[in-house]
Amino acid sequence: MPVLAVVCLSVGGLCLLLWRNRTSIPPEREIARTSEHTSIDRDRDGRDTGRGPESEADYEFTNKLAQETSPYLLQHAHNPVNWYPWSAEAFAKAKAEDKPIFLSVGYSTCYWCHVMEKQSFEDEEVAELLNEHFVAIKVDREERPDVDEQYMLATQLTTGRGGWPNSVWLTPEGKPWMAGTYYPKAQFMRLLDALVEAWNTRRADVTEQSEKLARAIREAGTGSGAFRPAAVEQVLSRKLLDHALEEYRRSFDASRGGFSRAPKFPPHGALQVLIHEYRRSMNSTLLPMITRTLDAMWLGGLHDHVGGGFHRYSTDRDWLVPHFEKMLYDNAQLMRIYADAHVLTGLARYREAVEDIFAWLMRDMSSAEGGFHSAIDSGEVGKEGKAYVWRHEEIMDVLGAGDGELFAEIYNVRARGNFRDEATGEAPGTNILHLKQPLREIAVEKNADGDRFLSLMAKSREKLLARRLTWVQPHKDDKILTGWNGLTIGALAHAGYLLSEPKYVEAAGKAAGFILSKLKDEEGQLLRTYRAGQAKLPGYLDDYAYLAEGLLELYAATRDARWLHEAQQLAQYMLDRFEDKQAGGFYFTADGHETLLMRSKNILGGGNVPDANGMAAILHMELSGWTGGPAHHKSAERTLENLAGLMWQNPRGLDTAIHAAGVHLQRKAEAKLLARDICDADAKDEFGPVGAYVFASRRTAKPGDTFLLAMALDVMQGWHLYGPAQGATAFIPTSVELEAHDFLVVSKVDAAKPKPAADPVLKQVLPIYEGRVWFFIHVAVKPDAAEGEIILSLKLRTQACDKERCLAPRTDALSTPLRISADAAPESLRHREIFEAAR
Repeated sequence: MPVLAVVCLSVGGLCLLLWRNRTSIPPEREIARTSEHTSIDRDRDGRDTGRGPESEADYEFTNKLAQETSPYLLQHAHNPVNWYPWSAEAFAKAKAEDKPIFLSVGYSTCYWCHVMEKQSFEDEEVAELLNEHFVAIKVDREERPDVDEQYMLATQLTTGRGGWPNSVWLTPEGKPWMAGTYYPKAQFMRLLDALVEAWNTRRADVTEQSEKLARAIREAGTGSGAFRPAAVEQVLSRKLLDHALEEYRRSFDASRGGFSRAPKFPPHGALQVLIHEYRRSMNSTLLPMITRTLDAMWLGGLHDHVGGGFHRYSTDRDWLVPHFEKMLYDNAQLMRIYADAHVLTGLARYREAVEDIFAWLMRDMSSAEGGFHSAIDSGEVGKEGKAYVWRHEEIMDVLGAGDGELFAEIYNVRARGNFRDEATGEAPGTNILHLKQPLREIAVEKNADGDRFLSLMAKSREKLLARRLTWVQPHKDDKILTGWNGLTIGALAHAGYLLSEPKYVEAAGKAAGFILSKLKDEEGQLLRTYRAGQAKLPGYLDDYAYLAEGLLELYAATRDARWLHEAQQLAQYMLDRFEDKQAGGFYFTADGHETLLMRSKNILGGGNVPDANGMAAILHMELSGWTGGPAHHKSAERTLENLAGLMWQNPRGLDTAIHAAGVHLQRKAEAKLLARDICDADAKDEFGPVGAYVFASRRTAKPGDTFLLAMALDVMQGWHLYGPAQGATAFIPTSVELEAHDFLVVSKVDAAKPKPAADPVLKQVLPIYEGRVWFFIHVAVKPDAAEGEIILSLKLRTQACDKERCLAPRTDALSTPLRISADAAPESLRHREIFEAAR
């Protein structure tokens, strides 16, 4: 039996005494070799296939997980381990029998969870040890993210790293005293023996350890002051965005894309920030970070070129060898980003990526009722990715020699295979399909007809998919999670609106109707999960924020007031039941939720999903824009101020909050320009859906003086104007000019930067103006100008359009006086906020 060592670990200034097993966890390659000959195949309920039993009574072992709906828990329902779900019953048993609790947290598409089950939890020798000395609890982290967060902190504080399966040992009161992740059987049994000995003979040490670790978890999880800026200068400002952008630049892999070496996860949040900041500033240094990363993911093995959609992450720096899981939340976020990127760049491949994800969603992830399933496994233990890789001869068999050789050349298929397994370092002799460059560029190099070449590749992929679907398919986690469906609804509606694809919006509406009918109760409370006709578990902050934001996207795409009303109700529930009224921001659980070690805000979350507080800030900003509700604006601002210090300290961990801060600061700057002076505009008028306001920096000027004129356009919600575009003939670009005058010279006009967007009427990506738009005109009075009052006449040229029609082009004029006098006294800057911002 190994000796338990006492280790002192400093966490935020707190010295913890931690039990650690002397035997280290084997390297991944060794772990992989121990499991490469084991296999386990699952049916849709998470049970093993091929074993024959027709009912629960036919299994040799059945535990309390058999009554659950989670596919992950059902996978363990027939282990010899006497598993309990997370429940009062399990804790009462531990207290009554004075036993420690073994908590195992994972999810149904977790590869190493399957490995540990096969090696340990299906083993009767291990089960005997667990059943005799522990109360064993299984938790699906996707159903109970609050439990996952708190006990993952225990593992991170104890070991310095985390992951799933998460293995934690608790007192009967729920306080952790030992934690780790995956353990091979031999090591696991030695550890269990050591922990039993510690529990029975050194209870005081165990109790002391559990108290210290529980206290550290509370401090780490609640922030203990970290939610305030660490320094005076670390406040919510443009400097924060500049700091985040510098972090992206520093970590950007310029040759391969992405913002890390390996493993590489799709950087959803970073890309969102970069896209927003590029639209705002048109800073040319930001665009390559966006396009290089999107191209690398789309061309590489992370993308499933045959079946569509994207895998969870790349195990290598080149985006070639993925971890073959497919998660709903990854693909939802990528769908939105590729749609934005298509509008930003006009590149056809980004639109193709959106359609590719949509096809996969509808074929593999859509339930008959309209909701979307959660995830698809990477494959059987020891056979990860088998359903996605190809042997050269299989390609030839499906496509024939001619088309097969061409396809193999294009998708880099080799007779001996084209990759090595990242865990074992071995070459399995199979191929991961990937491209070196976009298909259209390959067609040009081959002097091939572009459309015919693309059609041939598409038909080849269809044939390969038809063959692949005859193979044993990976397990699917078919539970429907409210939050992840909210992300998907928002992505579909957003992409459908931008790309003028009604089928995307229709799918979003169907999913939204399903979620609201099945996972929202009469009191307005959301439920977390739905499966086999049963909805259960109170919703978390991410469920409310993701779904409400998705409903707002659906409202923007359809103008159906139902979706706005539902989003308002959910947002109000968040304000009433989740908001931190004192410090700002939102707790992850509603008041009245089950009490655990702490009530946290789950700032860094778990997995590659948007941080829920950041999404909540975006939601309330958008609602403020749609409804004018001051409570929503105040809530968003307080949330971001509460997170400012953490955003400065860890911008890469709070990408969504950084994005929200960028949106907030931009809107605040725009609002500030008009807020104080709108009633004092020197001239104002309305022209259909456009309000126009003129401001002059001076009322009097001497010959030779310079001054500024500003025109603000307020474009009604749902309408847009057009920016300048070379060779435009189908629309009239917006322009502002000062009518010529003998005494004046216009040195330049600073025109607002339009943003590229898919025009719903003209069906093109065009430069457009929405919301509030500013133009600044720099004017000089000629040295020989005659004294007297002159009229400054600003000519405005516009054409306003909404989703369905364009109004006729029009030219309007607004005027304001200026007095020229050699004796003019120095005049203070008028409308200071406006013209200081212009500088």
